Amino acid sequence: QLQLVESGGGLVQPGGSLRLSCAASGFTLDYYAIGWFRQAPGKEREGVSCISRSDGISDYTDSVKGRFTISRDNTKNTVYLQMNSLKPEDTGVYYCAAVRPRYGQFRQCTLSVEYTRWGQGTQVTVSS
Repeated sequence: QLQLVESGGGLVQPGGSLRLSCAASGFTLDYYAIGWFRQAPGKEREGVSCISRSDGISDYTDSVKGRFTISRDNTKNTVYLQMNSLKPEDTGVYYCAAVRPRYGQFRQCTLSVEYTRWGQGTQVTVSS
């Protein structure tokens, strides 16, 4: 079965940190760019960060720049999202997703393409 599984969510106080993991099973992440998305209650899903298939090129939405770091460990078939200095507005369900980039786009990523494989999400709540 081909799936992505997120973990690492939870309840944290403002200013705290969490590290989310996105593990693939049934397929290898080596050939995919990976994105992290989130959806807050009553809001549309938004892109948070992505990492390219090759060379770990990353991008972030403005609201998380300098606080979040995306990384990948292909030996563990896992992508991570380190979240520091968390704010209440970071609250939401976080999803990871994978897309196989076209030839010539291995060293770039974007949150605006259609990602083809999605995890089930993990809840992040930032509250005092």
